[in-house]
Formats: sequence, structure tokens, C-alpha cells
Amino acid sequence: MKDLFGQAILDYQTNNSPEDLITETTISEEDEMSVAYLFRSHDEMPLMEQKALELAKGKVLDVGCGAGSHSLYLQNERNLHVTSIDISTNAIEACTLRGLKNAQVQDVMTLEDEKYDTILLLMNGAGMCGKLKNIPNFLLKLKSLLLPGGQILLDSSDIIYMFDDDEDGGKWIPSANHYYGEIVFNISYKGEKEKPFDWMFIDYNTLQNAALDNDLQCQLILEGEHYDYLAKLSF
Repeated sequence: MKDLFGQAILDYQTNNSPEDLITETTISEEDEMSVAYLFRSHDEMPLMEQKALELAKGKVLDVGCGAGSHSLYLQNERNLHVTSIDISTNAIEACTLRGLKNAQVQDVMTLEDEKYDTILLLMNGAGMCGKLKNIPNFLLKLKSLLLPGGQILLDSSDIIYMFDDDEDGGKWIPSANHYYGEIVFNISYKGEKEKPFDWMFIDYNTLQNAALDNDLQCQLILEGEHYDYLAKLSF
């Protein structure tokens, strides 16, 4: 990958002529995303993210930390020990420049020999596993990184609302061969195109069933106004 998402973050942090990211998915048309949004303060964050940061405790792992805004709040305002990881080298460089003390280029699926009280997967972090078939291994990996009494806090959305109604009162979904929350993301930045990648929005009932199948308790913490939610997984 070209790490264009991370490049946009680093450009914004270093004032290197940052531009908006152009995003497009298999279910949505081309749209502009302001990189500045990733640098928002706690007061500018959605209520769901604020609630997750309020519930965070102990030793924290922020998975897919991006520009590090959640980690910075927990480190600087709540004085928690935070490890911030992302697969983007550019994003981690930006996080370090912003003052994060423990930011690492790391894929959570290859993380070993560490345990945490709280694992954060915000901004639809659970979607990084790409496809529903990958959820069991993903959840088992996260579970293996939890200390006794630990928790996984994640948010996502049920994107069923994006599909048209059918004549039977349900929703018309283009393919019955895959989960409707699975999409392909395309990102462009400064005229360059990133390699398309899989992403997933998982509805709460599907997440709950997957959690139970892997001996995890699943609790709905907060529901948003637009099919989004915050959940806590524990064992």
C-alpha cells in the first residue's frame, strides 16, 4: 500500500500542503473527507467516542489510532498508560510529533506478549478485519490481549439503511453471497490512488452473535441517531 491515508495525516501535522482525502466505496459515490476531522479535540468528538474515552481504564491499547486524537486525550487528560498502534508508518510519525509517548507501527493481529485493561477500536475500528468470515479470529486475538476484567470498546454502524426497500417491505441487497456490511474502500490523495481494500460495518446483532460464539459477553452501551452504536465486549 502507498499509505496515502497516513500521508494525509502527516501532511496535516507538518503543514505540508494537506488536501482532502477522496473516498469512494462499493455502496457510496465519491466524497471528500477533511483530514482536519482526524485531529479533532475531545469536545469536537461525537458523543459515542466521548463515552468510550470515559469508560477507558487501566492499561489501554488504541488499535488503528490514526492521528492519535483519542490516545492523546487519554494520555494527557486522564493520565492513562496508552499504547497507540497503526499499520501506517506516516500516521505513527504524526502521532509521535503530536506528543504520544508510545506510538508504534504494528498490526494488532501480530501483537504478542502484551495484555491490556482496555482495547479501543473507534471510528468503526472493527471494520479493519475486512470480512465477516474474519471476525472469529479477530475477536479471539483481541480476547487474548485482555487482562482479567478487561474490556474491548468498539463502535460501528448498521448500514442496512443504505439499501433500497423491496416490494415485500424488506431491503433489496445486491448479493446474497456476502454480508451486506462488507464493502470495498477506494482512497485517493493528491492525485494518487491507493490499492482498494476491504472494510466492514457490522450491525449489533451480528456482533453480539459473533461475540457469544467466541465466549465473549457483548453489551450495548450507546445507540446513536443514525444506526450507529457503541458496544463493550468482555469475558
